[in-house]
Amino acid sequence: MVQTDRYGEPRPSFAAWLLMQRDRGDWIDRIADQARADRSFPREGDADQVRAHLNKQQADGDAFAAIDDAEIDYHAY
Repeated sequence: MVQTDRYGEPRPSFAAWLLMQRDRGDWIDRIADQARADRSFPREGDADQVRAHLNKQQADGDAFAAIDDAEIDYHAY
């Protein structure tokens, strides 16, 4: 099933949306920059797949907090 935004338009996966985030002025910028630099990042994954990837990478708590914030923004999108 294709996810849609509040206007019924197709929505990118959470990971794809995260990779598009730039110049926000918040800590989502930092995690998005790191994701773009990570060749093993699950580029079409959902938020849980991204968290599992971060867990494998032994990311710090700030990374998980940024993903939590990003997921809230993603669902508001």
